[in-house]
Amino acid sequence: MADPNTIYKMTMLAMLDKVDFPLSNTQISNFFLGQDYTDYFTVQQVIHELLDSELIRCESTHNNTHYHLTSLGRETLKFFEDKVTPAIKADIAAFFEKNQMEMKIENSLVADFYKSTSSGYDVRCRLKQKNLSLIDLTIHVETKEQADAVCKNWKKQSDEIYSCLMDILIQ
Repeated sequence: MADPNTIYKMTMLAMLDKVDFPLSNTQISNFFLGQDYTDYFTVQQVIHELLDSELIRCESTHNNTHYHLTSLGRETLKFFEDKVTPAIKADIAAFFEKNQMEMKIENSLVADFYKSTSSGYDVRCRLKQKNLSLIDLTIHVETKEQADAVCKNWKKQSDEIYSCLMDILIQ
């Protein structure tokens, strides 16, 4: 039988291979914890090892990290595909069937902020559909609290904001 960490690594690679969008740390953790495969700290250790070996890459914002499968990760998965048992594959499929729409929505809305080169903060809000950016908007605010508020409200109201902007701009 294979080492449990090897199975966890191949399972993560298999998860990332099954979707056409990156998975967040929370999404990956929820799968492993929801299946009672292992604990949170082991999941984080495995993610770190996959990053170190360049089998996955990450994209971080101020409040979340998303992971992508690299070409090396895809090759490695093909080589060790037998480590992902049919039962694990079924668990992955069930997890995505249950959560895929929510995960796609979560990953299509991106809001992040950073300290401006002058003063205050620049907030970048994006609405993506597959690999297409529907809107990419950067707004300058004075305080970190305002930047946080813009990020939170973007996640809640992006559809309404996008529709309003399009109505105004297309008239």
